[in-house]
Amino acid sequence: MTLPASGPAPVVTAGGSRLVLLAAGMFAIGTDAFVIAPLLARIARDLDIGIAAAAQLITAYALAYALCSPFVATLTAHWRRERAVVTGLAVFAGANVAAAMAPGFAAVLAARAFAGLGAALFAPAASASAASLAAADRRGRALSIMMIGLSSATALGSPLGTVIGTVLSWRAVFLLVAIFAAAVAVAILATIRTGVEMDGASIGQRLRPLREPGVVVTLLVTFLVLTGLYISYTYISVIFDRATGNDGTRMAILQSIWGFSGIVGATVAGRLTDRFGSATVVRMMLLVLLADFALMPWTGATIVAAAGAMLIWGVCGWGFVVPQQHRLLGSAPRSASILLALYTMAVYGGTSASGVIGALALQMIDPHRLPFVGAGLILSGLIVDEFARRMHSERPARRI
Repeated sequence: MTLPASGPAPVVTAGGSRLVLLAAGMFAIGTDAFVIAPLLARIARDLDIGIAAAAQLITAYALAYALCSPFVATLTAHWRRERAVVTGLAVFAGANVAAAMAPGFAAVLAARAFAGLGAALFAPAASASAASLAAADRRGRALSIMMIGLSSATALGSPLGTVIGTVLSWRAVFLLVAIFAAAVAVAILATIRTGVEMDGASIGQRLRPLREPGVVVTLLVTFLVLTGLYISYTYISVIFDRATGNDGTRMAILQSIWGFSGIVGATVAGRLTDRFGSATVVRMMLLVLLADFALMPWTGATIVAAAGAMLIWGVCGWGFVVPQQHRLLGSAPRSASILLALYTMAVYGGTSASGVIGALALQMIDPHRLPFVGAGLILSGLIVDEFARRMHSERPARRI
């Protein structure tokens, strides 16, 4: 896949180490997002609030992350990418320090929203920077490294944070995440120089790709599929209760399988995308996910079958996001940060919608059949994606 030039060539040496630094930032962002759920009871008890109120700390972070991403990407589009990345991590680290020292629930809630704002500034710019640090035929692998950083947060960061929160306190977790993020920011500032984000294009020119149906359809596919995936993740404890016997250790094992297989999936998807193109990889991942979720009401009954289902889910679920990002970059490289910000909005919009849709579905169907709802949404995404593929195939000059 050949992409047009997007301004000054990046000054890159030892690009691999720079990609690792950007992935480390994604690891911090992901850990901060995933670690709160297992610590909710402790947070609620310490702040003298209910569990439902404590859960709003997750909502505040996710909504700020989703809603702010496209706006901050547009407002900072003329910045150097390393400036956006470092500023995002600085806001993120400062917000986590504020959360660690906050005297009450309202202050923690506000700090979580500001942490989401920092993540919204960092993540799209980091993914765009990763793509710019790689040659055109290796952009898929570069994006996969970003997803490895994020999926590692579910496999390593969140469990480690849970242990620290149990042994010390949840405030210590926020503080350690802030220290780690600050260290990554300093390292990025010292080593990464990617040049100016754009070459003088106006805001209107940068937003022009949003008029293309292909871009909108790609975002819609992302929203549908991620909603389907997160419906089952949100209610994972009831979907797999037959396999785990409501044992926390068994559930932790299943979640670890999901996280570690996500690392594999992101790695493989990056290589496959560079070799075969994003459309082929997306279709393959969605077909396998569709079969996995359609069978989950039965595979969720035993621990061995459930582990296999989680393995497939992790590989293909995390593997799906790499070619989707690659497709957006291919559609308009000059608007990379803005498009990736909209992609983030689609992902977290799907995450938010999954809880509502899942709650409504549970009023009508058995919890063990909830993956059928996810499978329906994945099928919808597959159908829309097929439409997008055919639409783009009519344009021989651009291969997705």
